Amino acid sequence: MAATSPGLAAWGLMTGVAMVNSGMSTFEAAAMSLLVFAGSAQLASMPLIAAGAPVWVILATAFCVNLRFVVFSAHMRAYLMHLPLRWRLFQGYLTADLSYVMFTRRFTHPATDEAGRTAELAYLSGGSFFNWVSWQAMSLLGIALAHSIPANWGLGFAGILALLGVGCSLATSALRRVSAGVAAMAAVAAFALPFKLNIVAAIAAAVALCLVLEHLRPDAPTTPGSPA
Repeated sequence: MAATSPGLAAWGLMTGVAMVNSGMSTFEAAAMSLLVFAGSAQLASMPLIAAGAPVWVILATAFCVNLRFVVFSAHMRAYLMHLPLRWRLFQGYLTADLSYVMFTRRFTHPATDEAGRTAELAYLSGGSFFNWVSWQAMSLLGIALAHSIPANWGLGFAGILALLGVGCSLATSALRRVSAGVAAMAAVAAFALPFKLNIVAAIAAAVALCLVLEHLRPDAPTTPGSPA
Protein backbone atom coordinates (compact mmCIF):
# COMPACT_ATOMS: atom_id res chain seq x y z
CA MET A 1 0.00 0.00 0.00
CA ALA A 2 3.02 2.33 0.33
CA ALA A 3 2.98 3.10 -3.40
CA THR A 4 -0.69 4.14 -3.40
CA SER A 5 -0.91 5.85 -0.01
CA PRO A 6 0.28 9.33 -1.19
CA GLY A 7 -2.64 9.61 -3.62
CA LEU A 8 -5.09 8.32 -1.02
CA ALA A 9 -3.68 10.71 1.57
CA ALA A 10 -4.15 13.69 -0.76
CA TRP A 11 -7.73 12.60 -1.42
CA GLY A 12 -8.35 12.18 2.30
CA LEU A 13 -6.95 15.65 3.07
CA MET A 14 -9.15 17.24 0.42
CA THR A 15 -12.21 15.36 1.68
CA GLY A 16 -11.60 16.52 5.26
CA VAL A 17 -11.34 20.15 4.14
CA ALA A 18 -14.41 19.81 1.90
CA MET A 19 -16.57 18.42 4.73
CA VAL A 20 -15.89 21.39 6.98
CA ASN A 21 -16.22 23.91 4.14
CA SER A 22 -19.61 22.43 3.23
CA GLY A 23 -20.98 23.52 6.60
CA MET A 24 -20.34 20.51 8.83
CA SER A 25 -19.02 21.04 12.33
CA THR A 26 -15.63 19.60 13.26
CA PHE A 27 -17.33 16.84 15.28
CA GLU A 28 -19.73 15.94 12.45
CA ALA A 29 -16.94 15.83 9.88
CA ALA A 30 -14.71 13.68 12.11
CA ALA A 31 -17.60 11.32 12.87
CA MET A 32 -18.42 10.97 9.17
CA SER A 33 -14.79 10.24 8.31
CA LEU A 34 -14.45 7.57 11.00
CA LEU A 35 -17.88 5.95 10.70
CA VAL A 36 -18.60 6.13 6.98
CA PHE A 37 -15.01 5.66 5.71
CA ALA A 38 -16.01 5.89 2.05
CA GLY A 39 -14.50 8.86 0.29
CA SER A 40 -16.62 8.76 -2.85
CA ALA A 41 -19.86 8.43 -0.85
CA GLN A 42 -18.78 11.27 1.45
CA LEU A 43 -17.99 13.58 -1.46
CA ALA A 44 -21.24 12.66 -3.22
CA SER A 45 -23.43 13.22 -0.18
CA MET A 46 -21.84 16.43 1.14
CA PRO A 47 -23.31 18.79 -1.47
CA LEU A 48 -26.70 17.14 -0.98
CA ILE A 49 -26.52 17.67 2.77
CA ALA A 50 -25.45 21.28 2.25
CA ALA A 51 -28.31 21.84 -0.20
CA GLY A 52 -30.89 20.42 2.21
CA ALA A 53 -31.79 17.50 -0.06
CA PRO A 54 -34.30 14.93 1.23
CA VAL A 55 -32.76 12.18 3.34
CA TRP A 56 -33.85 9.49 0.87
CA VAL A 57 -31.94 11.23 -1.93
CA ILE A 58 -28.78 11.39 0.20
CA LEU A 59 -29.07 7.74 1.20
CA ALA A 60 -29.88 6.61 -2.34
CA THR A 61 -26.88 8.48 -3.73
CA ALA A 62 -24.50 7.02 -1.14
CA PHE A 63 -25.97 3.55 -1.73
CA CYS A 64 -25.51 3.76 -5.50
CA VAL A 65 -21.98 5.14 -5.24
CA ASN A 66 -21.02 2.24 -2.96
CA LEU A 67 -22.75 -0.54 -4.92
CA ARG A 68 -19.33 -1.82 -5.98
CA PHE A 69 -18.79 -3.07 -2.43
CA VAL A 70 -21.62 -5.54 -2.88
CA VAL A 71 -19.60 -7.06 -5.71
CA PHE A 72 -16.42 -6.95 -3.62
CA SER A 73 -18.08 -8.72 -0.70
CA ALA A 74 -19.59 -11.40 -2.93
CA HIS A 75 -16.15 -12.11 -4.38
CA MET A 76 -14.46 -12.17 -0.95
CA ARG A 77 -17.08 -14.41 0.63
CA ALA A 78 -15.07 -17.54 -0.14
CA TYR A 79 -11.98 -16.02 1.46
CA LEU A 80 -13.58 -14.90 4.71
CA MET A 81 -16.54 -17.15 5.50
CA HIS A 82 -14.44 -19.23 7.88
CA LEU A 83 -14.13 -16.21 10.19
CA PRO A 84 -16.59 -15.33 12.97
CA LEU A 85 -19.20 -12.71 12.06
CA ARG A 86 -17.56 -9.93 14.10
CA TRP A 87 -14.29 -10.35 12.19
CA ARG A 88 -16.07 -10.38 8.84
CA LEU A 89 -17.84 -7.15 9.76
CA PHE A 90 -14.52 -5.63 10.83
CA GLN A 91 -12.85 -6.63 7.56
CA GLY A 92 -15.83 -5.23 5.66
CA TYR A 93 -15.37 -1.88 7.40
CA LEU A 94 -11.63 -1.74 6.68
CA THR A 95 -11.62 -2.99 3.09
CA ALA A 96 -11.42 -0.28 0.43
CA ASP A 97 -11.04 -0.30 -3.34
CA LEU A 98 -7.29 -0.64 -3.63
CA SER A 99 -6.85 -3.02 -0.71
CA TYR A 100 -9.46 -5.27 -2.35
CA VAL A 101 -7.76 -5.06 -5.76
CA MET A 102 -4.29 -5.77 -4.40
CA PHE A 103 -5.55 -8.64 -2.26
CA THR A 104 -7.40 -10.39 -5.09
CA ARG A 105 -4.41 -9.98 -7.40
CA ARG A 106 -2.12 -11.55 -4.80
CA PHE A 107 -4.51 -14.39 -3.96
CA THR A 108 -6.43 -15.36 -7.08
CA HIS A 109 -8.06 -18.36 -5.38
CA PRO A 110 -9.10 -18.93 -1.74
CA ALA A 111 -6.72 -21.06 0.30
CA THR A 112 -7.85 -24.51 1.37
CA ASP A 113 -5.49 -24.99 4.32
CA GLU A 114 -5.05 -23.15 7.61
CA ALA A 115 -1.62 -21.73 6.79
CA GLY A 116 -2.89 -20.32 3.51
CA ARG A 117 -5.92 -18.74 5.19
CA THR A 118 -3.68 -17.15 7.81
CA ALA A 119 -1.46 -15.68 5.07
CA GLU A 120 -4.50 -14.30 3.24
CA LEU A 121 -5.92 -12.71 6.36
CA ALA A 122 -2.55 -11.21 7.31
CA TYR A 123 -2.10 -9.66 3.86
CA LEU A 124 -5.64 -8.28 3.72
CA SER A 125 -5.57 -6.94 7.28
CA GLY A 126 -2.17 -5.31 6.88
CA GLY A 127 -3.03 -3.63 3.58
CA SER A 128 -6.46 -2.51 4.71
CA PHE A 129 -5.17 -1.10 8.01
CA PHE A 130 -2.36 0.82 6.29
CA ASN A 131 -4.91 2.22 3.85
CA TRP A 132 -7.24 3.18 6.74
CA VAL A 133 -4.47 4.95 8.65
CA SER A 134 -3.34 6.87 5.56
CA TRP A 135 -6.88 8.05 4.87
CA GLN A 136 -7.97 8.87 8.41
CA ALA A 137 -4.77 10.66 9.42
CA MET A 138 -4.94 13.05 6.48
CA SER A 139 -8.73 13.39 6.56
CA LEU A 140 -8.65 14.39 10.24
CA LEU A 141 -5.74 16.74 9.50
CA GLY A 142 -7.80 18.35 6.74
CA ILE A 143 -10.73 18.75 9.14
CA ALA A 144 -8.49 20.38 11.76
CA LEU A 145 -6.84 22.75 9.27
CA ALA A 146 -9.84 23.43 7.03
CA HIS A 147 -10.03 27.11 7.94
CA SER A 148 -6.25 27.57 7.75
CA ILE A 149 -5.57 26.13 4.29
CA PRO A 150 -5.80 28.84 1.59
CA ALA A 151 -8.26 28.19 -1.23
CA ASN A 152 -5.57 29.01 -3.80
CA TRP A 153 -3.73 25.82 -2.87
CA GLY A 154 -6.17 24.04 -5.17
CA LEU A 155 -6.79 21.05 -2.90
CA GLY A 156 -10.07 20.34 -4.68
CA PHE A 157 -8.26 19.91 -7.98
CA ALA A 158 -5.54 17.83 -6.29
CA GLY A 159 -8.21 15.56 -4.85
CA ILE A 160 -9.80 15.16 -8.27
CA LEU A 161 -6.43 14.19 -9.74
CA ALA A 162 -5.85 11.68 -6.95
CA LEU A 163 -9.28 10.15 -7.51
CA LEU A 164 -8.68 10.08 -11.26
CA GLY A 165 -5.40 8.25 -10.71
CA VAL A 166 -7.07 5.65 -8.49
CA GLY A 167 -9.86 5.20 -11.04
CA CYS A 168 -7.45 4.77 -13.94
CA SER A 169 -5.44 2.19 -12.01
CA LEU A 170 -8.63 0.10 -11.67
CA ALA A 171 -9.47 0.25 -15.40
CA THR A 172 -7.56 -2.94 -16.15
CA SER A 173 -9.96 -4.50 -18.68
CA ALA A 174 -11.90 -3.39 -21.73
CA LEU A 175 -15.21 -3.80 -19.90
CA ARG A 176 -14.06 -1.60 -17.03
CA ARG A 177 -12.84 1.08 -19.44
CA VAL A 178 -16.18 0.99 -21.26
CA SER A 179 -18.07 1.33 -17.97
CA ALA A 180 -15.92 4.31 -16.96
CA GLY A 181 -16.51 6.03 -20.30
CA VAL A 182 -20.27 5.42 -20.22
CA ALA A 183 -20.50 6.68 -16.63
CA ALA A 184 -18.58 9.84 -17.53
CA MET A 185 -20.78 10.60 -20.54
CA ALA A 186 -23.99 9.90 -18.62
CA ALA A 187 -22.87 12.15 -15.75
CA VAL A 188 -22.24 15.02 -18.17
CA ALA A 189 -25.48 14.44 -20.08
CA ALA A 190 -27.53 14.43 -16.86
CA PHE A 191 -25.64 17.29 -15.21
CA ALA A 192 -28.77 19.47 -15.06
CA LEU A 193 -30.57 17.08 -12.71
CA PRO A 194 -31.10 18.45 -9.18
CA PHE A 195 -29.37 17.19 -6.04
CA LYS A 196 -26.43 15.74 -8.01
CA LEU A 197 -28.69 12.96 -9.29
CA ASN A 198 -26.49 12.83 -12.40
CA ILE A 199 -24.19 10.65 -10.29
CA VAL A 200 -26.97 8.12 -9.77
CA ALA A 201 -27.86 8.29 -13.48
CA ALA A 202 -24.22 7.68 -14.43
CA ILE A 203 -23.93 4.63 -12.18
CA ALA A 204 -27.22 3.18 -13.42
CA ALA A 205 -26.24 3.66 -17.09
CA ALA A 206 -22.81 2.08 -16.64
CA VAL A 207 -24.10 -0.88 -14.63
CA ALA A 208 -26.96 -1.55 -17.06
CA LEU A 209 -24.71 -1.48 -20.13
CA CYS A 210 -22.03 -3.64 -18.53
CA LEU A 211 -24.58 -6.24 -17.45
CA VAL A 212 -25.76 -6.46 -21.07
CA LEU A 213 -22.20 -6.68 -22.42
CA GLU A 214 -21.25 -9.27 -19.81
CA HIS A 215 -24.25 -11.38 -20.81
CA LEU A 216 -23.33 -11.14 -24.50
CA ARG A 217 -19.72 -12.20 -24.07
CA PRO A 218 -18.93 -15.50 -25.81
CA ASP A 219 -17.23 -16.78 -22.64
CA ALA A 220 -19.94 -15.55 -20.26
CA PRO A 221 -20.79 -18.10 -17.53
CA THR A 222 -24.04 -19.94 -18.06
CA THR A 223 -24.36 -21.83 -14.81
CA PRO A 224 -26.04 -20.18 -11.80
CA GLY A 225 -23.57 -18.82 -9.29
CA SER A 226 -20.62 -18.85 -11.71
CA PRO A 227 -18.20 -15.97 -11.10
CA ALA A 228 -18.30 -13.11 -13.60
